[in-house]
Amino acid sequence: MRYTEQEAGRDHAEYAQKGYRMMLVDAAVLPEVFVRVADAKELLASGKAASASEAARIAGVSRSAFYKYKDSVFPYNVHQSGRIMTVHAELCDQPGVLSGVLSAFAAAGANIQTVNQNIPVEGKALVSISARIDRLNIPVEEFVRTLSEAEGVERITRITHEES
Repeated sequence: MRYTEQEAGRDHAEYAQKGYRMMLVDAAVLPEVFVRVADAKELLASGKAASASEAARIAGVSRSAFYKYKDSVFPYNVHQSGRIMTVHAELCDQPGVLSGVLSAFAAAGANIQTVNQNIPVEGKALVSISARIDRLNIPVEEFVRTLSEAEGVERITRITHEES
């Protein structure tokens, strides 16, 4: 079946309306810039690059592309996905809301690995949080429910989940 651009755009809009914001895509089919941004982030995280500029240069990506995509590109390690959970949160832009969410992670025994927060827009801040959950002291579903009930949390979406 062949789509016109108009039909494809309508499908995309319907997809977005359903609330699907994240996709797991094989890196081999992505434009190279996304892989290079992920490489630059790894260089920064490992300490092999001292700054974002240096990481971008070593990875072979422009600084502007790095900054444009750094909060939207996340490497996925299938071997660690069972021990690491990533959630995407929509939080009210109020003092202490993110702190409360992070405290809920600590109280449940989750060890936070990364926190990526976008600049708040229209009173909402989008945040992605990845944490080790191998020492979680409550069931995963209960933990996610606890996060979603925290003060100032508009929505929590689990991107990766615990595997047995």
